[in-house]
Amino acid sequence: MKARRFEWEGAASTAREMRLWTLEAGATVPDLDVQQIRKEVVEGGDDALLRLDARFGATDTPPSSPAVDPAVAEAALDDLDAGLRGSLELAAGNIRAVAEAQVDSEPREVTLPQGQTVTIRAIPVSSAGIYAPGGRAFYPSSVLMCAVPARVAGVERIALASPPGPGGELHPIVLAAAALSGVDEIYATGGAQAIFALAYGTETIAPVDVIAGPGNAWVQDAKREVYGLVGIDSYAGPSELMVVAGHDTDPEWAALDLCAQAEHGADGPLVAVAVEEAVLEAIADATQAVASSREGIGEAPLALVQVPDLSDAIDLANAFAPEHLELMEEDAARLADRVRTAGCVFVGRYGATAFGDYAAGSNHVLPTTGAGRFSGPLGPDVFRRRTSKVEVTADAASKLAPHVDVLARAEGFPVHGESAMIRSER
Repeated sequence: MKARRFEWEGAASTAREMRLWTLEAGATVPDLDVQQIRKEVVEGGDDALLRLDARFGATDTPPSSPAVDPAVAEAALDDLDAGLRGSLELAAGNIRAVAEAQVDSEPREVTLPQGQTVTIRAIPVSSAGIYAPGGRAFYPSSVLMCAVPARVAGVERIALASPPGPGGELHPIVLAAAALSGVDEIYATGGAQAIFALAYGTETIAPVDVIAGPGNAWVQDAKREVYGLVGIDSYAGPSELMVVAGHDTDPEWAALDLCAQAEHGADGPLVAVAVEEAVLEAIADATQAVASSREGIGEAPLALVQVPDLSDAIDLANAFAPEHLELMEEDAARLADRVRTAGCVFVGRYGATAFGDYAAGSNHVLPTTGAGRFSGPLGPDVFRRRTSKVEVTADAASKLAPHVDVLARAEGFPVHGESAMIRSER
């Protein structure tokens, strides 16, 4: 693990320096031509998907078609170990309960002083594409985190794309999670090519309205490329964790939390913050010990910051906008109310990020790389759009038209004014 101490230079300056260093230290720069992948998928359809999956993915035996029969997923769910199925069902139930709490199904109606009524409704999109990373690893949790909120939102058609494994098939646990969360269509294809297939369509895959889900740098680059043609959730890049530790924080607990996030890859920044020098040193030593004794931790960048007081620690968190923030301090509940930009805040010593990654009910698809300043966790709102209904009575038209006419002519659009005025004269 690559650790570095940062001297306190104020929240904004220290956060900026940390962000630049962690991006450089853990950078994964795409060496693939994403534009070329888009061209191949748009022109080649299914054949291009299979060819690209074989070239860039983990599969040694590409499937004959990217489509997976949903019955295979149902069978995988039935064959699942009872304990594993129970855990999946618990996680799905918690995710569903939190998602349902976010849905406002009642139209909001406002009657304005001139007499017109504006009604705002939230309507689900018709179709959603879910991307779950895969290949040599598999992530049923990502299937649940994306598909369950889409179903709660009321999406009619949910299509899952995930990279096939070495044998050319999706892992049974991924298929089981798809069946459990109500996925309608399943496709064994991954990477940037899967995103382009969901956006543009192929012979087998019909295009969707919104694409959501985490992925590597190429997947995220592809999502940016198709934004505008379809909606996307956010930029969900390398996993991040900031731990704010207090005098009574167990350094081993903090170290395990930091190293757990490093399991996602060596390109995600990790940050430990403390007031006491001894606490920070203990966490640094414990983290290096855990990292050296576990496989799969890699060389993730670990930033170590000693702050003057806890108030400065929260200021630093707000400036850095981490994906995950753990407040392992006795006043954690009070401090949490001051946090504005973190994707998800875990309060108290028992609030490990791992709970949120799997089963607490909160969503693990969160804004990264500082995007928490303007976006939040994936939820049903990603799969719903607002629409307005405007009802203007004759009396309201007569009151509004002169103002519309004045404003329209000021902007150089006189016919807009005429369109309004004619309704006030009859």
